[in-house]
Amino acid sequence: MKMSKEQQVTQLTDYMAKFIAHIAKKLPDDVIEKLTELREKEDSPLSKVIYDTMFKNQELAVKLNRPSCQDTGVLQFWVKCGTKFPLIDELEGLLKDAVVKATFEAPLRHNSVETFDEYNTGKNVGKGTPTVFWDIVPNSDKCEIYTYMAGGGCTLPGKAMVLMPGEGYEGVTKFVMDVMTTYGLNACPPLLVGVGVATSVETAALLSKKALMRPIGSHNDNERAAKMENLLEDHSTASEADYYHDLHHVHQRYLTAV
Repeated sequence: MKMSKEQQVTQLTDYMAKFIAHIAKKLPDDVIEKLTELREKEDSPLSKVIYDTMFKNQELAVKLNRPSCQDTGVLQFWVKCGTKFPLIDELEGLLKDAVVKATFEAPLRHNSVETFDEYNTGKNVGKGTPTVFWDIVPNSDKCEIYTYMAGGGCTLPGKAMVLMPGEGYEGVTKFVMDVMTTYGLNACPPLLVGVGVATSVETAALLSKKALMRPIGSHNDNERAAKMENLLEDHSTASEADYYHDLHHVHQRYLTAV
């Protein structure tokens, strides 16, 4: 049976609302796998207890059908959409409707506050929220939607900077490590760090967000970018003994986008 456009919009809205509610309660498989790996490497009894608490929290979130963190963030979507996708014109509107639906059905914490008017909308939507980033693909009828819950604990420590031309890979590494040892202390460990490298601050910031969408353990297709990922991870590991001992061996995974 062929569906009308209105029926298609309603169905996709329902699918997205259910998906948003799902990711609020269950971490991706690659994240769970990495947490398990990190837990096994720990030699600190307190660190093992912290990891065990994380796993127990995930178990209860699924069992009780509740979000695994009280801060369910402000929704952001990265949409990779073909110009021939039949619902491209309705997509941004239905994503907003899906957020409202998920907010009451999941339920999600009401986090959307109008910036200058300073009031909570009570629906997790408002001016500019949810944020939708678009990648338009010519002559395609496919659509991929990546969903990100931008919580205060993970988003606030983000930072961008324009480096001098001669600073190179070492400059990028130093900047990232400086941010990790200052702003990063306010985030919720263990940390997944997205690093964007580009010719402008705004492009680099967007790329760092896209980097977080990559599977953990993957590497950049560019050989030199992948080398910098390893460099960042090596520096992170070497710095733990000096800087992160009191955090009980905070682990990071660096993903870059160029």
